[in-house]
Amino acid sequence: MLFSDIIGHDETKQTLLRAVQSNHLAHALLFDGQAGSANLALALALATYVNCEDQQPDDACGRCASCIKMNKLVHPDLHFVFPVANLAGKGKTSEAFLADWRKFLLNSPYQILPDWLDSLGADNKQGNISVEEARNILQKLSLKSYEGRYKIMVIWLPEYMNAASANALLKVLEEPPEQTLFLLATNQSDKLLITILSRTQRVSIRAFTDEEVAMYLRQQLNLAEGRARQLAFLADGNMADALTLARTEAQEGEQANDRHVWFADWMRTCYRQDLIALVKHADQFDGYSKEKQKGLLEYGLRLCRDLFLWKQGAEALLRLPEEEKVFVKNFSKVLSIAHIERIIADINEALYHLERNARAKMVVLDMSLTFTRLIRT
Repeated sequence: MLFSDIIGHDETKQTLLRAVQSNHLAHALLFDGQAGSANLALALALATYVNCEDQQPDDACGRCASCIKMNKLVHPDLHFVFPVANLAGKGKTSEAFLADWRKFLLNSPYQILPDWLDSLGADNKQGNISVEEARNILQKLSLKSYEGRYKIMVIWLPEYMNAASANALLKVLEEPPEQTLFLLATNQSDKLLITILSRTQRVSIRAFTDEEVAMYLRQQLNLAEGRARQLAFLADGNMADALTLARTEAQEGEQANDRHVWFADWMRTCYRQDLIALVKHADQFDGYSKEKQKGLLEYGLRLCRDLFLWKQGAEALLRLPEEEKVFVKNFSKVLSIAHIERIIADINEALYHLERNARAKMVVLDMSLTFTRLIRT
């Protein structure tokens, strides 16, 4: 990955380049950006640049032996840590999934955790970074670099570390081996230990602009300009969402799994107070993977935000397809601001319990019964 491969973010690129060229690069950088941002792509571009054998003023050369290996993600001094699922026949660390990871990452650096777990076929699994992973980090970094200037450890989504692995990482961040570079790409820095945040230099990564998303879709997927702009508007700066929208449109047909269809049907069933249908709805939800379950509820939170904006007369701020806008318009008629706040609070609480392996069917059914009473009051 080269800096030139990343659309936009010129200011961030120049900041990183100046840090390397002036020899003021921190030993641990935290690339903090929302899901679907350029945080992982920028981390990979920096990793390529620091070990380039012929550094140019604005980018790595892309031609030397180091750049060629980095482009294929096979450089011996480049190491990865990322959330993995507990699958039969596989280990518990990133090393066991490295071939799958390279294939996934070379396809696109803008994908999100559910995409990664789906690529593994990890149904009903959650991704996490175990304490065994932290021990592997210590072992890998205890060795000298093979051929590059730096040993580089790229950690994708460090917020998925459990307490033991986070504390083990903290130890190596406090006393890093010589010529070692940690590049952490996070979507939720608020979930990291304060002590880890204090030992990393934060690089804030903004969301993509609509123009940048549209340009990427035209270049990579050969979409017509009008359609690319429409998808960019709906994605609202999230490149992963834009790619998902484009793929869904190309494939067609998977409406049963569409987030809006699921959520809208759930709310309508709650309004009708159809208890038998709600039980079936909870059974359907229970059959989804953990990441998909969380994705559906997170979508519900975003739609609640849109409902709130509509109730406040700020519909010009909505970025929704026509079908979703019609739902928001109609559903807002039966909800008050207090109702929306309660729904948001309950969904957030449900996400909390799902992350701690509560039975999904019971969580959703409990919310459903609450909402049937709430919407009718």
